[in-house]
Amino acid sequence: MEQDINLSNDYFRQNQLCLVTKRPTPINVVKVDYTKGAIITNAYFEKQSTTDYNGVWKGRYLDFEAKSTNKTTSFPLSNISKHQINHLKNVLIHKGIAFFIIEFAKLDRVFLLDANYVIDFYEHAERKSIPYEAFLEHGHIIKKGFLPRLNYLDVIEKIYGNS
Repeated sequence: MEQDINLSNDYFRQNQLCLVTKRPTPINVVKVDYTKGAIITNAYFEKQSTTDYNGVWKGRYLDFEAKSTNKTTSFPLSNISKHQINHLKNVLIHKGIAFFIIEFAKLDRVFLLDANYVIDFYEHAERKSIPYEAFLEHGHIIKKGFLPRLNYLDVIEKIYGNS
């Protein structure tokens, strides 16, 4: 799914619809082998990354995490880190647009789920997973196509266009 999001973001950028980029994971390089070019042979993560993507759409800050599951009846909350929840809470405090794009790979379905819903479920639900039915009720299906591959901007317009 990440490749589909990246291709979609390239399309959106080329057509001046929004500017969203993949956030790199910060690493500290310890050792490099220069005998076959520059190959990193030893490195470690400097700190936990926040979310996968961020950018701007119509003057509004966007921040989102992309996840995929092979499960068909629910999405495990263990796939989401506490620091990602905290980061998205801060985005919301500053009036940014925050959400999750979650793929149910075996069902060939991709949903956009507002971060407020996921955060509330993460912090207050007794379950350790979000049931698929909750995605049907509270989520928004992202249409797949050729260009863009995942048209999540249509969903963003529908949800956040007037706010």
